[in-house]
Amino acid sequence: MVNTSTKRIALISQEHVEEIGTDWHRDALREVASRLEDPGFPCVFSKNALRKQLLRFVFVENGDAGGIRHLAQGLKEYVELSREWDGKLDTAYPLVVVFSAGAVEGRRTEDHHAFGWKVLQGLHEIDSAPWPADVDRDPSSPGWSMCFDGMPLFCNMSSPAHRKRRSRNLGERFVMVVNPRERFDVFAGDTPSGRKVRANIRGRIDRYDEIPHAPQLGSYGAGALEWFQYGLDDENAEQTDSCPFAFRRTGPAEERNSP
Repeated sequence: MVNTSTKRIALISQEHVEEIGTDWHRDALREVASRLEDPGFPCVFSKNALRKQLLRFVFVENGDAGGIRHLAQGLKEYVELSREWDGKLDTAYPLVVVFSAGAVEGRRTEDHHAFGWKVLQGLHEIDSAPWPADVDRDPSSPGWSMCFDGMPLFCNMSSPAHRKRRSRNLGERFVMVVNPRERFDVFAGDTPSGRKVRANIRGRIDRYDEIPHAPQLGSYGAGALEWFQYGLDDENAEQTDSCPFAFRRTGPAEERNSP
């Protein structure tokens, strides 16, 4: 459903991008679609969502304060929509956040990932909802996940700088694909069926990319660090850096949520 209020629309359904989006919004949708429509693209869930027009979009001009506020508005709408999820695959709407072509300074994967973490940090710092009590606040813990408006999320960073890791390239713009954390636990969690799904997708990654899937890929809460999986570089290098994210909120809402 299209938001018809007088405020600037933030969350746009896939079917309405052509109708109410700008030229670069429509161009970005076509780029994303062309990647997902490739028969070999590894993520079967994304391919299903595109085919059934389940994708939701937020288009962001840049990473300044105005851009972060616009994204926060769309993300809050998306979280509200996701809270109504009935547990079925065909109502699991992935969020595709697309930044304009000039939003990121630099062309390396490191530049795009630094930008992505700056955006996530900015969202965190203006989020007024308490951090979920059952989610760790330290990214160095396997129990950490990015949270916004009280919902744990998984954020997949894709960029035009990815050449070998083609599955992390959705066009000529920086893109974050966001899903509620619980959907991975339902469909690809640490269960026999979930492990089978993950093995299938990772096998598809090995065939699609020009590099084997990253060894850091794992299952939430099973020892793998979540943050490192958000932005994968174009080499399978040893993990040596630390997460740029820092828990910083100390407002009244957070104090009420303190142990």
